[in-house]
Amino acid sequence: MTAVKIIKVLGTSTESWEDAAREAVAQAAETVQDIHGIEVEDWTATVEDGQITEYKATVELAFPVAHE
Repeated sequence: MTAVKIIKVLGTSTESWEDAAREAVAQAAETVQDIHGIEVEDWTATVEDGQITEYKATVELAFPVAHE
């Protein structure tokens, strides 16, 4: 039986929420091994002068607990 750890990561993008989610996974993958799945918990954005200037995605990442 494998134990799974879940962490939250906030990704940001000036392009889209999807890009923000991809960025969260890409950045986390630099230090977290074997990410098996994600769940997008929340989509938010920064608005300036009536326009979205930054998209934000709060993502939960799941990966197996390492046994050393």
